[in-house]
Amino acid sequence: MVDQDRELFSGSQSIADREQLLLARFAIHSADTKGRKYPERIQEYRGPFQRDRDRIIHTAAHRRLSHKTQVFTNELGDYHRNRLTHTLEVCSIARTIARALKINEDLVEAMALMHDIGHPPFGHSGEDVLDECLINDGGFSHNQHALRIVEFLENRYPDFPGLNLSFETLEGQQYRAAKKEVEASPSLEAQIVDAADSIAYDSHDADDALELGLLDIAQLTEVLIWKNTVTKVSEGRNLSPVTLRRTVVHELIDLQVKDLLKNATSELKRLQLKSADEVKALNPIVRHSGQILRQKKDLEAFLMQNVYRHPNVMDVRDKAQQALRNLFEVLKNNPQLLPTSYRQRAEEMGLNRTIGDYLAGMTDRFAWREHARLNSN
Repeated sequence: MVDQDRELFSGSQSIADREQLLLARFAIHSADTKGRKYPERIQEYRGPFQRDRDRIIHTAAHRRLSHKTQVFTNELGDYHRNRLTHTLEVCSIARTIARALKINEDLVEAMALMHDIGHPPFGHSGEDVLDECLINDGGFSHNQHALRIVEFLENRYPDFPGLNLSFETLEGQQYRAAKKEVEASPSLEAQIVDAADSIAYDSHDADDALELGLLDIAQLTEVLIWKNTVTKVSEGRNLSPVTLRRTVVHELIDLQVKDLLKNATSELKRLQLKSADEVKALNPIVRHSGQILRQKKDLEAFLMQNVYRHPNVMDVRDKAQQALRNLFEVLKNNPQLLPTSYRQRAEEMGLNRTIGDYLAGMTDRFAWREHARLNSN
């Protein structure tokens, strides 16, 4: 190896040096990582959070997100988001915010890619069924299940169970799993992912509902944030309905990101933080202004009433819930129908939790196929 190559591959120090130049003092730097549960050798060309990101991307659970419901199932069309496209959109928004605030993009990306990896088939309706079926076994939460996936269920390496992610990436998901019970604030990186998630689904669920014909523009203009955005993008232009919708969605994301950055930048300047650890003792910093937050809540209330509870959505939801509930009961009464690896796991983890793990890992279409197969006799 020539000297120039040695310089290029000088290991973790080059990553640390780059982050020292690019990241703020209150960001989590790779050099300050707490490490992993099972120690591993430092890799020369990737930092710890880059490795976390890559491990998450290469999981079966991540791939299955492409066939899991976000809000609307495939029965309603092909245009709308699935759980994977939503995850990628959250990741994109989160990286943009992180770069603007000089926060660790690699860590933000890993957290964003992981944030919905624990979702079962049929979105939140499937989650509700599994929570009901496991009520006496600790219940079910997609945020908690994401931790089970990366710490226990995804076994892709010979030297340790799970993915052996860094403590920082895990802490971001742990906060999501126990948000109501945690007093300390999460890292700024975790706060960014939460904010990006909210920005993505507020904007894109409305877009999908319009495309599917569950709403029209006139209905949404009852909501102030949408009305104001329509007025802004329409001024002096005669846009077609499709172009108008797409332009409004872009502008709506931009509006929320700008407001978030303005608010967070002002707060960070006021606080003059010197380290990432100081964040834990403070109220969340990455948040919207009061005005935009109120408008977002109005939009979310509108979506709940007019989209998530729309008769067409509820009809599909009810059928999916009945199928998943039936699958749980069939497997509970006939555990020999479980794959061999799951029957073996049931002896250690208990039958109900094992069935929950099995069903949560299914895609929508596989759940429907299994429901039809197991009820064919």
